[in-house]
Amino acid sequence: MKNNTNIFGIGKENIDFAQYFDGKSFLNRLVNPQANIPFSVANVTFEPGCRNHWHAHTDGFQILLATSGEGWYQEWGKKPRKLLPGDVVVVNQGIKHWHGAAKNSSFSHLAITQGPTEWYEPLSKHEYDNLD
Repeated sequence: MKNNTNIFGIGKENIDFAQYFDGKSFLNRLVNPQANIPFSVANVTFEPGCRNHWHAHTDGFQILLATSGEGWYQEWGKKPRKLLPGDVVVVNQGIKHWHGAAKNSSFSHLAITQGPTEWYEPLSKHEYDNLD
């Protein structure tokens, strides 16, 4: 499904990874890994307040291209970074991080990902509620 604020469409409810998200997200897979393409490209849309758990890409990388709304990105031990359309984040192999929507805004990004993801604990409600 396409809409005026998301040229890649929000896709379907992200039930396959719902256990790793606080809140509702949607996934639109654009490129699946193949023999000659060792990465995936997906549009991920987060409803307001939705974020994923801490995780790392253990044998690869992730590039996030913010496309709509307002979101957040944070690496373990660093300050959170607000994300707006046009922002780019490069997540190197093994970097523990999380990303998601602001409290009062949906958020979408393209995720270009290589390799498996190792999931960890959720971001605490206290930490998320104190983002400014």
